Amino acid sequence: MAEQSDITPIIHQIWHDKDVPPRCQAWVESWRRHHPGWEYRLWTQVECRALLAEHYRWFLPIYDRYPERVMRAEAGRYFILDRFGGVYVDLDFECLRPVDALLAGQELVVGLEPQEHVQLLSAHRSGLPRLVGTGFLAARPGHPFLAHVHRQLVGSHTRSGSLDATGTFMLTRAVDQAPGDCRITVLAARTLYPLLSPVAAELFGDRPVDRDHAYAVHHWADSWGRDVSVSAQSVAGRQIPFWTSQDLRPRAKGGLDLDPQRERWASGAPAPTVSCLMVTKDRLPWAMRALRCFLAQTYPSVELVVVDDSADGALEDHVRALADPRIRFRRLLPEGRTLGELRNIAVDLATGPYVCQWDDDDLYDPERVEVQMAALLGLDATACFLARERLWWPKRRLLAVSGARVWEGSMVCAKEVLPRYPAQRRGEDTPVAEAVLRAGRVVSVDAPELYTYVYHGNNTFDEPHFAGLFDAATHVWVSGPAYAGHLRAMAARLPLDPADLVRAERPPTGPAPDTAPHAAVDAPRLLPHARRPATGAAESASAPGVAESGSAPGVAVSGSASGVAESAPAPAPAAERPSVLVLTPVKDAVAFLPRYLENLRALDYPRDAVSVGLLEGDSHDGTWEALRDALPALEAEFRRVTLVRRHFGFQLTGPRWEPAAQRQRRSVLARARNQLLSRALGEEEWVLWLDVDVTDYPPDLIQRLLGAREEIVVPHCVAEPGGPTFDLNTFVLHPNAAALDWSRWLRDGILQPPRGFGRSYLEDLRGHERVRVDAVGGTALLVHANLHRDGLVFPTVPYRELIETEGLAALAQDMGVECWALPGVEVVHPRHWGGGPLSRTGEAGLGAEAQRSVDR
Repeated sequence: MAEQSDITPIIHQIWHDKDVPPRCQAWVESWRRHHPGWEYRLWTQVECRALLAEHYRWFLPIYDRYPERVMRAEAGRYFILDRFGGVYVDLDFECLRPVDALLAGQELVVGLEPQEHVQLLSAHRSGLPRLVGTGFLAARPGHPFLAHVHRQLVGSHTRSGSLDATGTFMLTRAVDQAPGDCRITVLAARTLYPLLSPVAAELFGDRPVDRDHAYAVHHWADSWGRDVSVSAQSVAGRQIPFWTSQDLRPRAKGGLDLDPQRERWASGAPAPTVSCLMVTKDRLPWAMRALRCFLAQTYPSVELVVVDDSADGALEDHVRALADPRIRFRRLLPEGRTLGELRNIAVDLATGPYVCQWDDDDLYDPERVEVQMAALLGLDATACFLARERLWWPKRRLLAVSGARVWEGSMVCAKEVLPRYPAQRRGEDTPVAEAVLRAGRVVSVDAPELYTYVYHGNNTFDEPHFAGLFDAATHVWVSGPAYAGHLRAMAARLPLDPADLVRAERPPTGPAPDTAPHAAVDAPRLLPHARRPATGAAESASAPGVAESGSAPGVAVSGSASGVAESAPAPAPAAERPSVLVLTPVKDAVAFLPRYLENLRALDYPRDAVSVGLLEGDSHDGTWEALRDALPALEAEFRRVTLVRRHFGFQLTGPRWEPAAQRQRRSVLARARNQLLSRALGEEEWVLWLDVDVTDYPPDLIQRLLGAREEIVVPHCVAEPGGPTFDLNTFVLHPNAAALDWSRWLRDGILQPPRGFGRSYLEDLRGHERVRVDAVGGTALLVHANLHRDGLVFPTVPYRELIETEGLAALAQDMGVECWALPGVEVVHPRHWGGGPLSRTGEAGLGAEAQRSVDR
């Protein structure tokens, strides 16, 4: 039989079953409309496997062992095309015009994804200079490249994540390594992939589709366009630690193998219905996300009971559009019922013999119900709880594994033993969980990835409660590569917002937290006080509950809960320490220069890694001449020295702390800082802003600040060692700050509230190693140089009603970067220095009136 040389006129698509998702139906129809003479076939996963069983049986052991359904769908297309030829397209591909002319005379056609995708963090780490998309593939039957891909699938099947095992990264490598006899046509991105993925669009800006050149558009509705590169590990095939109790008394512990129970279900054993109970009100986006988590559950017999007392019917309309008979919706009038009362209504509506709490603002792994029911039934228990959960604080880019306890929200319980919920507005599930623990046989499983407790600012419990959970966590991943990697692993299984992945794509460019130079990027950051659960640790944690944190209101903290735990030093050896540029603007500072230079020389950071930049302006005391005299010695001692003179024509006519002077004074100081930055910054990796009248700081100040592993960090500037905070520009807003009337403290466009109004200072936070802050001061301030290069400057005019260093913090937050402080690392800025004048670049809270009015 002669070898076919043309691409067969047949369109292939794959879905779980024959019911195409409603959002994809129009895109599917576009291919049929533009190709009326072509054959169309929608393959189910059952049909894909049958094809393999008949013609490629050798591949079944790999196909059946793929941990994700998407991997089987991606692998199946390469065998379908090998057998039948034609065009394979994803369901979220829209056809704009017939592809006959595009494929004429070709044997195999693929398309490149937008070049912006190469710059995404996951793709960048792959080392690939281009990416070949898997959403559109066209081939003649039996093309030699497809056999080559089959071999690549075998070689990559143990890689983690669908991108490397079966998807874009695997296919790109296959194209780049294709045998010489393979005739492959690679089309530019504008032809098939003119649209950026959601993550890339948020990072680089969206762009319109050029419909004059594009033949089709990939809409990235359910693909790696969400930048999912790492798959969360399935619990299949591994032992899960468990412990059981009977009437609060420990009974057994060990490792649970879930596969026997799953095999019983697969062979026809009954799977009792589990009624997931969701109470919601006016939280449509979160409720929709919780619905998506439910629809992805792998347990074969579930229903979702939704009790909604929202002010509108938006969620009801959404549920009606889903048309899923497993979702039962009850709409109530908003009559102020308590959360406990609403939960009881949901219980009464449940038809299953088991119930599962399903909070509307949290995230649930697809295997959550299956794993907990396998444990519950396999160990003959009446209820199952998770011993630990995953904690996520998206706004602060924090991810953690909680401490061990019985987590009320994770309960799966026999309905017959469930007591009524008390009529409370919060904490209503704690007495219920306690009653269940007292009354029956309970199993706790240690699989924290099954439940993600999300703090979004509108939770039932407030921020200090959630900060306390992080303080008791066993592992914490902070903003940076480790956080980004774990978030992408979550996104492989959970419906995350693309904006959260965008923020994760902007990690610090310094060393990864607590990892060696070549350590895995997902190594956790272990807190010094972290309580690791020993085997059976939760046996003694029968009564649920977490002690409230002693943290100051509204503060995310890490570190020791008693005493001050110092930050880790920068990694050794010294030769590998990053270069630092110390920048100091000065004015009338001749009295302060000797001590400033003495302290600078006392730093124990390698001199060949330290550069110095100084800007003098508007002085009348010989500061410029003193700097010129000191310049030769400085140049001989440090890596590089820049001396700049720039006059701003600004002289104070009254006290520097007067509110009327702040706008102009701080605007000039911001201009001075920006001028110095533009003139002095070279190739250095970090910038340390250091005021000339800071009199004392530890010799390892740079190491301690770098050890915080954050892009912006400040020490605690005090008036005397162990004394009150001096630099009031570093502060944390109180949880109720948004409800306060700030307008009365707005002067000349900038906020100048009295000390403590809506704000906490570092003196209130002693005892914590590090805290996230809402603003920073400039007496000592470490900033990653790339932030400055990317446009982070000191606002010279009010920015969100803040200016200079405080404005810089606000601008950084809008750039997706958070600011941190080290309350236990002190630098001293006395109110009076040697009996001389007040600092010219710092700020003293001088007297009661100054304490009330000064904003810096």
